[in-house]
Amino acid sequence: MINLSSTLKISFRALWVNKMRSGLTMLGIIIGVGAVIAMLAVGTGASNRISEHISSMGSNLLIVLPGATTSGGVRMGSGTQPTLTTADAEAILRECPAVSNVAPVLNGVAQVVYGNQNWSTGIVGTTPDILTVRDWPLVSGRLFTYQDVRRATKVSLLGQSVAENLFGDMDPVGQIIRIKNIPFTVIGVLATKGQSPQGQDQDDTVIVPVTTAQKKLFGTTFPGMVRRIMVKAKSTEELLSAEKQIAELLRQRHRIGPKQENDFTVRNLTAFMQAAEESTKVMTILLGAIASVSLLVGGIGIMNIMLVSVTERTREIGIRMAIGARTWDIRLQFIIEALTLSLAGGIAGIIIGVAGSIILSMLAGWITIVSVFSVIIAFGFSGLVGVFFGFYPAYKASLLDPIDALRYE
Repeated sequence: MINLSSTLKISFRALWVNKMRSGLTMLGIIIGVGAVIAMLAVGTGASNRISEHISSMGSNLLIVLPGATTSGGVRMGSGTQPTLTTADAEAILRECPAVSNVAPVLNGVAQVVYGNQNWSTGIVGTTPDILTVRDWPLVSGRLFTYQDVRRATKVSLLGQSVAENLFGDMDPVGQIIRIKNIPFTVIGVLATKGQSPQGQDQDDTVIVPVTTAQKKLFGTTFPGMVRRIMVKAKSTEELLSAEKQIAELLRQRHRIGPKQENDFTVRNLTAFMQAAEESTKVMTILLGAIASVSLLVGGIGIMNIMLVSVTERTREIGIRMAIGARTWDIRLQFIIEALTLSLAGGIAGIIIGVAGSIILSMLAGWITIVSVFSVIIAFGFSGLVGVFFGFYPAYKASLLDPIDALRYE
């Protein structure tokens, strides 16, 4: 029967006697575990940042943009030809089964004034469905209604940035602001959205009924004109179906022939952002895989040192076998030594990896997230490395002939 306590004492004593060599042997594992944790923290942080951007834009989101003008053979780009109307938006909601909500948008920039405070901001004329499409709740007040849209009522919703710059700590709801010298009543304040994927402040906005923007703020080239239509599909799985249905409907409504180009563009923002998120996840795996090579190098270092240790302690092994130590006693001794080096290096590597992630976040300004999963994976892998690379030296030691081992000088 294996005497485990005695084997443990012998293993730990051997490591303690050679402290410097043990420390240097652990260095490869420490660097490997620390690198894996730090790299996965960077990758996870980047992935979460992209997920936040997807959430801030809204889920299952499509944007329909107007077409392009051509002047003298020069194409001016998407959005330069006004081709979309509120009627198009209503038709999309009514006739596209994969669509759940639609919000036409007519936007511009204007100076907003309250008392002696003023602020230049983006004005968005739209319908009440915009908050559902963008997954954007209110923190106070109420949403304007479709009756406000029909009557072109002068009411407004403020983004957090506008509310703070005009009102400070004061409650804006019920106050009167002036947009292009036209009085608007503030009826609600939007929740914080943060930056868009392009780096724009989404909270720097004022939302008004689309008809109010058309008739009283910006005017239109033709009745009902809007600059874009925001569409929310019923689910992620139906995004492509919604995109196809919208394209077919608008081609029919705009009387576009089979060989003619579309006078609009449908962009799948959610799919684009999800592709970016998937790319980031792949990069995270690659970073972790590259860093894990250090663990393999550390394991090879452990095996080399353990093989040297077997050679140096051949006479000791012979004495142990001569006084009754069995094959598995010898094997277990060297496996424990290798496993101890790996696990001790793994613990030190975890501390260094977490500390390195925090320092990297502070110095570089990157978001780093150390997950429990990455710590468990790195630590468990370091233990497997110890067992795997420690077995061969242990196996070699256990096969020594006691008589030959005692004669070894």
